[in-house]
Amino acid sequence: MFSSNRIHFRKVTEDDAAIYHRWRNDPEVMENTSPNLDVYTFEETEEFIRSITASYDSKCYMIELNDKNTPIDIVSLIHTDYENRNAECIIDIGDKDYWGNGFGQEAMQLLLHYSFSEVNLHKVYLKVFSFNYRAIKLYERLGFVKEGELKEHLFRNGRWYGITLMAILQKEYFS
Repeated sequence: MFSSNRIHFRKVTEDDAAIYHRWRNDPEVMENTSPNLDVYTFEETEEFIRSITASYDSKCYMIELNDKNTPIDIVSLIHTDYENRNAECIIDIGDKDYWGNGFGQEAMQLLLHYSFSEVNLHKVYLKVFSFNYRAIKLYERLGFVKEGELKEHLFRNGRWYGITLMAILQKEYFS
């Protein structure tokens, strides 16, 4: 579908349930991306994969290494509003062996290029936990700006945290 020197995207399929199930049930992976740290059954994960692959307003992609076709990540556009040309993006780097190697940035760059060049979105937005400083810095480097915060919206490890809302416009992306 679309690719860079190191990674490519392909649509998520029901065959991806096993790997996604492993990532989805790893608290360390979900700590920075999921509002809850529930444990899911394999059947629940299969149903989740079926729902996102069948959804009209979602585009969900597995990110694989070019040289091995090894899945390392999932990136998605959800809640796509085609009339107003905006969507929320989500990224989860599930394979911890690839954390800190720039794959998240590369995946987001590909997703933004796709969003603004292929889908012709006007705006891409996201939600990030206020304690996830690395992700916030990454999004700022990519051109996202803070639009607001849901204060004390997440209770994690005995403390309240906010959820920061960030967005980038098509014209900002191309400037």
